This record gives sequence, structure tokens and C-alpha cells, in this order.
Amino acid sequence: MTAFSAEWLALREPADQRARNPEVLTALRARFAAHDAVTVVDLGCGTGSNLRATAPHLAPRQSWRLIDHDTTLLTAARERLVQWADSAEPVGDALHMSKGACRLEVSFVKADLASDLDTLLAGPADLVTAAALFDLVSIAWIERFARIVVSRHAAFYTALTYNGAEAWDPPHAADAAILAAFHAHQGRDKGFGTSAGPHATDALARDFLALGYDVETGVSPWRLGSDESALARELAVGIAQAVRETGHVSEEEVAAWLVARASGASCTIGHSDCLAGPR
Repeated sequence: MTAFSAEWLALREPADQRARNPEVLTALRARFAAHDAVTVVDLGCGTGSNLRATAPHLAPRQSWRLIDHDTTLLTAARERLVQWADSAEPVGDALHMSKGACRLEVSFVKADLASDLDTLLAGPADLVTAAALFDLVSIAWIERFARIVVSRHAAFYTALTYNGAEAWDPPHAADAAILAAFHAHQGRDKGFGTSAGPHATDALARDFLALGYDVETGVSPWRLGSDESALARELAVGIAQAVRETGHVSEEEVAAWLVARASGASCTIGHSDCLAGPR
């Protein structure tokens, strides 16, 4: 299963929060406007960024179950959430927190999303959510996931699913070849079967619509300028590494592209958000 470092997740969090689609967030807020309390399951939670971005749009009393396969990230999530909250108190293995008008109970679960999905979604959930996850899973996994969510009558919200759009400024002669190779790498098995990659949001929308849910989608691109050069550089390094693993582009081309990108470039990286819920 693909692993991400806490450092990378911290570096990208400001761009992630800024990029979220406001219309989809407004629809999420409207769906839960009449609720005093909400129970949320967050899949692939990383360091808790999705909770920090989503909680302000939900009911004042919230119960979150944060799930990840990486113990190090779960530990980092607990630490980051304590720093983020106005107040935080450990209660057993959970955290009880306040943030603004919200009161949150947060539990942390180590589990493999590839094999434990039915069990993980067996408990109560008003909302199942994730961020930057679904491009890593397979089309078949998405179909099974949608069926389980609908069987629980839960709503679903995801943000920042890679959609394949990418543009760098200034352009480079190797951009098209690098992007094609990166997309080829995106389709590799990340632990869930052949990855959906840029097709993930379309698959989510199609499956939830077919199961009778209302669906709203919207784009949430990163737009990285000179003030976020560190993130753009790390992104370029990651893309170059993925491209090298495919062998589709010569090392000379990859190296030249990476030098150009690491020396200073702005970019737009396409993502999409999706909200689905019972009619």
C-alpha cells in the first residue's frame, strides 16, 4: 500500500485546504445543516488534515473515527489535532476536543482499507469521507465501497482526488512525456488492484448515481506559485521518481525536466471533489 510521510502531508495541507471546491463544501454544509450531531468515518486519514478542513462545515457535535494503515501517521494525527484544537483531553485511546463552536470526539484505528472495508464501515456513520485517496484505489474497490456506503444510508464526501490535469510554467519540452509516464505509473497497483488514477472521480459519481444517490462534483486544483516553491519542488521530485520507475522516459530527459522544475516553476495540478447522499 502506498505510504506518505507526515512531512509531505504537512507541506501540502495549506494548498489542499485552499483548493477545496467551495460549491461542494456549501452542499455538504447544507446536507447537515439540520443536524445537531454527526458521526464521521475518515478513511486514509493521514495526519488528520481532512478533519481539520471538514469539521467547520458540519454539526456542532461530532464523533470522528480516523482510519489509516500507518501507525506513524496516526500518532502524528493525534499530535497535530491537539495543536489545532482550542482544547484537547485524552479519554482512553480517544481525544475529546473543542474547536470554535464544535465539540469533537476522535478515535484512531489502524486498519488495512484494502481488506477490512466491510468491517470498518459496519459501525454507525452519517458521513464517510476521505481526501486524496481514491485515485490510488481500483475501479472495483470504488464500486464495492459505494455499495457499502449506500447500504449504510450514509453520505459521502471526498476532496482532492487527482484528475489528470497538469500544467507547468514555464513549459518544458518533456512535459507531455513526463505526464504520460506519470499517468502510466498512476495506474499501477497501490495495494487495491489496478489504480483508478485520474478516472476515480468519474467512477465514484457513476457508481453513486447508479445506486440512487444525488451527486455533486467540482474541481479543486492546486495553483502553486512562487510562494509555494517548496511544495512544487517536492511534487516535481515525486513525479520524477514515479516516471523513472516506469522506464518510459530516458534518464536524461527526466533529469533535465527535474532541474528545470526544481529551479523554480509554478504549476496547476488538477483535483476533483465529490459529494454523494441519499435523495
